[in-house]
Amino acid sequence: MDRTQDSQKREAHLLVVDDEPNIRDLLASSLRFAGFEVSTAADGNGALRGVDEGEPDLIVLDVMLPDMDGFTVARRLRERDIITPILFLTARDDMSDKVQGLTVGGDDYVTKPFGLEEVVARIRAILRRTRAVSEDDDGTLRVADLVLDEDAHEVHRAGIEVDLSPTEFKLLRYLMLNQGRVVSKAQILDHVWEYDWNGDAAIVESYISYLRRKVDQVETADGEQVTPLIQTRRGVGYMLREPKGE
Repeated sequence: MDRTQDSQKREAHLLVVDDEPNIRDLLASSLRFAGFEVSTAADGNGALRGVDEGEPDLIVLDVMLPDMDGFTVARRLRERDIITPILFLTARDDMSDKVQGLTVGGDDYVTKPFGLEEVVARIRAILRRTRAVSEDDDGTLRVADLVLDEDAHEVHRAGIEVDLSPTEFKLLRYLMLNQGRVVSKAQILDHVWEYDWNGDAAIVESYISYLRRKVDQVETADGEQVTPLIQTRRGVGYMLREPKGE
């Protein structure tokens, strides 16, 4: 693994993981030129070591690696409660790859061959939204028995802690701030993913699904299921609404 260090202030520290030297070197050089500090690794074990040693702000992670795939790397990091954002690089324009990447804790994906400008833009979008979550100072949001503590970066449902990724946290926060109001996929992309181009609406559907599993399928201490809060308005968008009678 190599790491560039200089006296200039860097935009963020990135870890680029790809087993193809040409792609890895091209990405590293381009990202350094864009103002980032960059470390590199050629396989999954190198990625895990790079995270432990360098504490990067974001990981650019190839799915196909010689020792373990990128999904396994992401899963191992999340099992260790490491929430460093991950941008997956995938050679297949296959929705199953994309959904699996998001399921194991990825924040976004780019399909090879990719444009360097797009990679830089997506990295900056991920950093903006994850840093916005960590730097927010608006207190606590409550909807029924759902509580989001922005200072502690914690979410509880019916008194039970819910573990969310930074992107899931920001999506839930956006829904809670707009409780009782339908928000469209385009609005969610703009406020949560902050894309400066036409984002893929499928990523919104995937994250809503993950959020439902974590927030609306909680079993209380008494063994009862909580009342679902996240609702779909077909053809319009999504809404988080307090149950009637509460």
